[in-house]
Amino acid sequence: MRGRRAWYRRPVADFDTCPHLTCRDLGCDRGGRPVVRGVSFDLPPGGALQIFGRNGAGKSSLLAVLGGRAAPTAGEVDWTQDGAPLARTPAERLAVLDHDGAVKPQLSVDQNLLFWKRLYGASREACAAVLDQVGLKRRRAQKAASLSAGERRRLALARVLLAGRPIWLLDEPTASVDAAGEALAADLVNAHLARGGSAVIATHHRLALQGEELTLG
Repeated sequence: MRGRRAWYRRPVADFDTCPHLTCRDLGCDRGGRPVVRGVSFDLPPGGALQIFGRNGAGKSSLLAVLGGRAAPTAGEVDWTQDGAPLARTPAERLAVLDHDGAVKPQLSVDQNLLFWKRLYGASREACAAVLDQVGLKRRRAQKAASLSAGERRRLALARVLLAGRPIWLLDEPTASVDAAGEALAADLVNAHLARGGSAVIATHHRLALQGEELTLG
């Protein structure tokens, strides 16, 4: 646990040092079964990739490989900085949104933010700002468990913002959200890209982003 805490408390990465990601003929399995084969793409700083596919096509598995949480079964995942290869996945520069969003349901919205504030070394001002950004300012005293599914997704996006990391790996960021929530997610990603960050997004709903698209399965 100590090692994990130290990992999260590393200094926020400078967006000027956002690494470049290149994948060549990538393959990965889930439960010993091949789900992704022959995937290649290039993601420079400021770039976005939206990944589409039916349930079970391997979108989440691919994100796990990109984030260093699972090993590829074929191909290469290369991270470079200013043209020089990095020895490992730059985990300290990643913000990952998975299905549960790391939201603690027994805590209030404010308490979740306070926990993440300590985790990432963020300021109280930053907490207030991201809460306003995701439209949950009036829900701050509510238990996360009592939020709607869409509101919990907004809270999960608040954590990604608070992390201040230049590379976003987002798994279904618009799951259960309404049209306004989809527009919000697109706006947040576009603002992130404009700062020089990059994003890989697994989704069933196409977001209004400039960037590449990949369909699995």
